[in-house]
Amino acid sequence: MIGRGDRGGPRPPITAPVPPEPALPRPPAEPRPAGWPASPGPKTATRGQRLALVLGILFALVFAVWLFSAILTPFVLAGCIAYFMDPPATRLSRLGVPRSLSAFLLILALAAFALLALLLLYPLLIAQITILVQRLPSYVVGIGTLVRDALERAQEAFGPEVVDTRLRDLAVTQAGQMVTFLGTAVARLIGGGVALFNVFTLVVVTPVVAFYLLRDWPRIVARVESWLPRRSAHTLRQLARDTDRVLSAWLRGQLLCCAVLAIYYAVALSLIGLELGLIVGLMAGALSFIPYVGSLTGFVVAVLLAAAQFGSWSGVGLVVAIFVVGQTVEGYVIYPRLLGDRVELHAVWVIFALFAGGVAFGFLGVLLAVPMAAAIGVIARFWLRRYLESPLYLDPPRTGG
Repeated sequence: MIGRGDRGGPRPPITAPVPPEPALPRPPAEPRPAGWPASPGPKTATRGQRLALVLGILFALVFAVWLFSAILTPFVLAGCIAYFMDPPATRLSRLGVPRSLSAFLLILALAAFALLALLLLYPLLIAQITILVQRLPSYVVGIGTLVRDALERAQEAFGPEVVDTRLRDLAVTQAGQMVTFLGTAVARLIGGGVALFNVFTLVVVTPVVAFYLLRDWPRIVARVESWLPRRSAHTLRQLARDTDRVLSAWLRGQLLCCAVLAIYYAVALSLIGLELGLIVGLMAGALSFIPYVGSLTGFVVAVLLAAAQFGSWSGVGLVVAIFVVGQTVEGYVIYPRLLGDRVELHAVWVIFALFAGGVAFGFLGVLLAVPMAAAIGVIARFWLRRYLESPLYLDPPRTGG
């Protein structure tokens, strides 16, 4: 018999297994250009890196303000103007007016208004200063007489044991010196106020910088927003919107309040015959930017001047009535209608910020005080909400032994 292998056809050849080919060596990596990282960094930033970024930005801002504080005033003032003028410029742009043209028209209108106010008010203020300098000796005599009469009546009512002659003479002398000091200080402040600012800075640099900032404001905001870290971009945008809401409500409302109060006090004090009523009213309205400080300062100065000029308590009573009405209207009409509940800046916080900024950086610090106070207030409220929602606050108290 023939086996299966012996059946017709040749047998298949027996082949040995083929060994695998040896792996070829990899070519050397090309060198990276200078400045490129040797290997990609981590995909997420560490907590230390985020903290270093925040502290570095804060340090750079504070150092820049300290280093360039002597030249930053016109730029900060231009930024404030651009911030105020951005809403009307945006409205004009929506109506089809080019952004450059709307920015130019708004800055031109603001400059014309400032020039007109200077041409109208400055001669009046100079005339008021002249009256103050000329009448200052008679004011001192008038208020001294009024104080002496009041102390004589007090001596008759309470006896010489309470109010003696030396106390009366001392009070009259101090009252006269106080009026002299206030009159001289106001005269120097108003007369030399223009010398506090560089004419070139106010007339040329500030409007030009304000125009460019107002023209490019949307692009500047978009560029800064594109630089925000993606991890915290949403939170930072919300904080910026809250700061803008608080700051715009307070500043625009406060400026309107100052304008209304300045007009009211100047007109009312002039109508009752106070010779320096115009300057005192404008001063009281302008200083109302600092809560309660403007009205209180204007009240004290107006009462002293009324006592010196009229020499009777009836004139002082008219001044007191004017300021009582002004404070009532301010507290119950102007502030609720112009500001409402949108303002979240406490008066004490604003006063502290203004004085702290003035002490630290002078007029530049005053300009930066309210924006910084608004931003710090918004951040503080944000972290307070985070704290009230965190286990640090919600962790239940311990019970038992």
